[in-house]
Amino acid sequence: MLGLYLHVPFCLKKCAYCDFCSFPGEGDSTMIAYTEELCRRLIARSFDCERRGVDTLYFGGGTPTLLPLSCFERILGVIRAHYRLTDDCEITVECNPATADRDYLTALRHMGVNRLSIGLQSAHDRELRLLGRSHTVADFEAVFGDARAAGFENISADLMYGLPDQTVEDFRESLVYLASLAPEHISAYGLKIEEGTPFHHCQDKLVLPNDDEEYEMYLLCTRILGEYGYEKYEISNFARPGRESRHNLRYWQGGDYLGFGVAAHSCFGGERFGNSRDLAAFLRGENILCEQTVLSPGERDREFLMLNLRLSRGIGLEEFARRFGKPLHDYYPALTELIAAGYLQEKGGYLSFTDQGFFVSNTILSELLEAVESPD
Repeated sequence: MLGLYLHVPFCLKKCAYCDFCSFPGEGDSTMIAYTEELCRRLIARSFDCERRGVDTLYFGGGTPTLLPLSCFERILGVIRAHYRLTDDCEITVECNPATADRDYLTALRHMGVNRLSIGLQSAHDRELRLLGRSHTVADFEAVFGDARAAGFENISADLMYGLPDQTVEDFRESLVYLASLAPEHISAYGLKIEEGTPFHHCQDKLVLPNDDEEYEMYLLCTRILGEYGYEKYEISNFARPGRESRHNLRYWQGGDYLGFGVAAHSCFGGERFGNSRDLAAFLRGENILCEQTVLSPGERDREFLMLNLRLSRGIGLEEFARRFGKPLHDYYPALTELIAAGYLQEKGGYLSFTDQGFFVSNTILSELLEAVESPD
């Protein structure tokens, strides 16, 4: 099986925290030209995928719901004509609440889009203004209701924590608000101040929660969302049983996917490659790669370790020993201390992070990867 990712790099405006590849203020003519170039590349690459079924398709951004509906119709038509979509293919579109209404969402649903990912980020208008979002909480609630009315039975929504001037109680209220609406999937991400963003330029003036407060916010995700029937299946992702994002699981389980559009990345046939962010070059038909790496067996094994430990299930210890030639404890004796300290746990033949461990997982993963030496 194969996943397809399509990057739609258009936005109403740039949010204060965003370092994604996006271009605000472009008109329909640019979006139509982008669609045609996207379709040309989809067709050209389809010959490498004739024997592969496609079971996940993801439109990310940017703001895909800025595209004219005719663009979605064109792209989906090309994909159906040139790729083997499975009957149960998960087709996700990311949505900004300020850019869609019931008619638009109904049209997407009729085209076969069966999963919607809506960016809420906060249930407080004050925080949304601070983030530079172009919608209000009322806008989100209206779009959520429109999505249900349009027939969407699989909806995801995003929240952020660790925001400037945000209290633990503020974030608890956002969690309860969103969980009460009962989307099938919730993502909760900690704010990171990325270089080059508006937040980065004024970071000295931002009053951010301290580490203890941010840790308490992270723990609230598991506790409150658990009370509403959500299970954490990845560091930042929670779902009702059976509603995990199949496309994102493909990334974390090391599956193959092809990315199309500016800044889109791929992992296909043992190779990783990423497209340039140059929109003008893309529209001219130039194929500029910003990276291209053929993964050695050792690199694939280390990726397997890193990606599987992002999942709540963790990594199978027998599978690790098979890939690396000896048990994980032999590579990294400090595991015993980390387990005793409550950062990691062994259960049912798997090693996984606890909630406490997930919060500092980057540090532990860095040490693990340094300790593991798999022959290339």
